[in-house]
Amino acid sequence: QVQLVESGGGSVQAGGSLRLSCAASGLTFTLVGIGWFRQAPGKEREFVAAISKRGGRIVYADSVKGRFTISRDNDKNAAYLQMNSLKPEDTASYYCAAGRSGHFEMKSSYEYWGQGTQVTVSS
Repeated sequence: QVQLVESGGGSVQAGGSLRLSCAASGLTFTLVGIGWFRQAPGKEREFVAAISKRGGRIVYADSVKGRFTISRDNDKNAAYLQMNSLKPEDTASYYCAAGRSGHFEMKSSYEYWGQGTQVTVSS
């Protein structure tokens, strides 16, 4: 079956960096766009970044522009989220998602979701 597995989360000080990975299996990776979402305790899950099937289109939430970079390696069936200049407000569980349709900013565009990886940023 389809699996998306995130890794790379952890605890860092403000200003630090983390690189999240999303490993996909059970699907043709080139047929899906990849999105990253995050959810802090007591808050709604929000869009962070997305990348199209071949990497030609990338979208970021305003809150992470200039700090986060999304990428993918279709040869490895993997996607990544490089997070620099982390802030305490970035603290959340981060989720990788895969979807075949467009409009990747919407949660409803994604058919598959990973289990999440925790990112904690201390001030």
